[in-house]
Amino acid sequence: MAKAVKMNKRDLEKFKKILLKKREDLISEMNNITKDTLSKSQREASGDLSGYSFHMADQASDNYDREFSLNLASDNQKVIFAIDEALGRIKDKSYGRCSKCNKAITRKRLQAVPYAVLCIDCQRKEEAKPKAS
Repeated sequence: MAKAVKMNKRDLEKFKKILLKKREDLISEMNNITKDTLSKSQREASGDLSGYSFHMADQASDNYDREFSLNLASDNQKVIFAIDEALGRIKDKSYGRCSKCNKAITRKRLQAVPYAVLCIDCQRKEEAKPKAS
């Protein structure tokens, strides 16, 4: 098992840079998705600029692509929110501590998921819980 280490100022600065870069990348990706998806009409997105109506299958495919893109943007927004929360924890020096058990989160986990709020044990317990419908 990876060793959990207390975060010093240099570590916090390193993870802050990682989080800010990830946030910037996600915002850029979201802007591209929304620009490509929302700024075009369905006719423009399909490449059909003629006056003829859509075939239902083409329209369904276009709707699916649009919904898929918007779901990606929504997922990115959730990660950006988690990153903002992690940046707040860096500021108040609680970054790297599990929000459930208050144990240190391992560096290995934080390198994989820098906005993690739970240690790996608590995360596993959360994932093992049955989902409420």
